Amino acid sequence: MAKLGKRTKAAREAFVGKENLSVEDAVALIKSAASAKFDETLEIAMNLGVDPRHADQMVRGVVSLPNGTGKTVRVAVFARGPKAEEAKAAGADIVGAEDLMEIVQGGKIEFDRCIATPDMMPIVGRLGKVLGPRNLMPNPKVGTVTMDVKAAVEAAKGGEVQFKVEKAGVIHGGIGKVSFSDEALAQNVRAFVEAVSKAKPTGAKGTYLKKVSLSSTMGPGVSLDLTSATGN
Repeated sequence: MAKLGKRTKAAREAFVGKENLSVEDAVALIKSAASAKFDETLEIAMNLGVDPRHADQMVRGVVSLPNGTGKTVRVAVFARGPKAEEAKAAGADIVGAEDLMEIVQGGKIEFDRCIATPDMMPIVGRLGKVLGPRNLMPNPKVGTVTMDVKAAVEAAKGGEVQFKVEKAGVIHGGIGKVSFSDEALAQNVRAFVEAVSKAKPTGAKGTYLKKVSLSSTMGPGVSLDLTSATGN
């Protein structure tokens, strides 16, 4: 077993005996222990009482964090003509049609969010095997297949976060930087939890929200008091 470094050991010791904390206490603890040489991301993990293998228990959606993510999001848009110009004016990093499809097929994916106008979906559909595993496939349910490309690009750039439950019933997300104020991070936590709670599928049985944990990129995690996280 590898020997723990001083920083990692100190961080873990600070978390011993700490669990089911209020959102504010958890954020303060994580920030105090984050000592990496870069601005770490505050990450959230939510354990849900669903089995995503069943279509009526799939959980996915999008949330606009009140204080953004602190991350520069690179946006690609599949569009032609006026809509392509609208996307460029809104700040899209890459805009194209068949030319963009060929770039993606060649394995060059230099974007974090993919948006498409509905008429582009026959082209984008050919990229399912490439974009799907990376959770980049445009989807009308999360607003990335739309004629309002201006709003979609601005939302992606402004701190909008998509979420999708994994096979084990867990949702992960980056919801800010540890350099944010405690209040800003707490607001982002509650906004994310609220969005996932509202996305509860019709097929979910029993307890839907089982556990919520926070951590920094390089730090240990701590569980949250569900009442504090949900505001209920």
